[in-house]
Amino acid sequence: MTSRRLAEFIKAYDVRGLVPEQLDETVAAEIGASFADVVAIPEGAKGIVVGHDMRPSSPLLARAFASGAAQRGIDVVEIGLCSTDGLYYASGALEVPGAMFTASHNPAQYNGIKLCRAGARPVSQESGLADITTLAQQRLDAREPEPAEVGTPGTITQRDMLADYAGFLRGLVDLSGGRELTVVVDAGNGMGGHTVPAVLGTAAGLPELPMKVIPLYFELDGTFPNHEANPLEPENLRDLQAAVREHGADIGLAFDGDADRCFVVDERGEPVSPSAVTALVATREIAKAGSGASVVHNLISSRAVPEIITEAGGVPVRTRVGHSFIKAEMATYDAIFGGEHSAHYYFRDFWFADTGMLAAMHVLAALGEQDAPLSQLMASYSRYVASGEINSTVHDAAAATARVRSWADGEGEVAADELDGLTITHDAAPMWWLNVRASNTEPLLRLNVEAADSATMERVRDAALHQIRQEA
Repeated sequence: MTSRRLAEFIKAYDVRGLVPEQLDETVAAEIGASFADVVAIPEGAKGIVVGHDMRPSSPLLARAFASGAAQRGIDVVEIGLCSTDGLYYASGALEVPGAMFTASHNPAQYNGIKLCRAGARPVSQESGLADITTLAQQRLDAREPEPAEVGTPGTITQRDMLADYAGFLRGLVDLSGGRELTVVVDAGNGMGGHTVPAVLGTAAGLPELPMKVIPLYFELDGTFPNHEANPLEPENLRDLQAAVREHGADIGLAFDGDADRCFVVDERGEPVSPSAVTALVATREIAKAGSGASVVHNLISSRAVPEIITEAGGVPVRTRVGHSFIKAEMATYDAIFGGEHSAHYYFRDFWFADTGMLAAMHVLAALGEQDAPLSQLMASYSRYVASGEINSTVHDAAAATARVRSWADGEGEVAADELDGLTITHDAAPMWWLNVRASNTEPLLRLNVEAADSATMERVRDAALHQIRQEA
């Protein structure tokens, strides 16, 4: 019996493990075969598509996965180097299930797999990942050297879809008519270095745009020699911020390792809240779709997001944190757009999948269509003061949450709900709200606070943290 336990590194939504201790070519092949049996064959899929990022282990793992699927009789199209949203594009355009080999922003010793059904529909524990895990574990435990063939093996072919991906995005947002912009892009040695020249430049044979792109760390290097490819951490934005100021740029963009998330800094080098980006993109999508269109946002997003959606004629839909919840609600409401505080942005025009590149293009278009600097443009989308997410190690999350609720009950008239953790809202002046959510994987309690002004936010934040961190 194998010593590897797949359940230890196959999580709720994807595979993420150490190479080769947990994830190696044998494991990848068995997961590929099981993906074929659980997803592709029951769907009647004509094939699958497989892509990978720039990590040193990614090409061999992706090929092993493809071989495992092919041995189950499934044809495989390998698209090679791509961003995660590039894989989603291929899944949607080819109408086949897909697998993306990436560990996103994780350190170099990790790799992983993001799986989707045809049309970029997500695969989670509830929609097939648990069955894939069980089947692959059974095959590993049986010590079979490779998945058994069923009838005629499938074929494995190669296809470069970067130009198709770039052209598709260009067709969704017109960047050709705006004023000329100077744009600094920090790819963090991740897949943004592959996709940005194709989408915003001429590397894919598309017409030149009215913008000058100044590249930072475009060299593909899965060891991340300059900084972690995780722009959510402020220290990983410092080089971008400095470069924006140095070059007098109009805007800065930072992509994570697999380039499915994009963060924005303004001409001063100041970070732009992902909630403000959500609100801006929402207004543009509502203007295109017409009033009454639904837009999904998670409950950590700024209160300004549902306010602005409503003012623009849209219908805000509030949901739990996490891409599976966003995508499910988007499908239920046929929503045109969805945004998360973590800088994941989802589009109906992109098979309800997330693409940071398309969100960045909307911001670039909005900036280029008028003469004001980005800080001024975004001011109307940034109405309140937020704490950002603050994590606390706790031994009893339920008790800590109860203490926060008890404190809030003494703050006047408040409303509470438990859609995702505990959200408490104080609508009377000065407005504030907070949310506390327990981590699913660590002994952490996550706090988010937003208020009408800095003083109120800091007071509520500090009071809530005192309740969370005091010994029971």
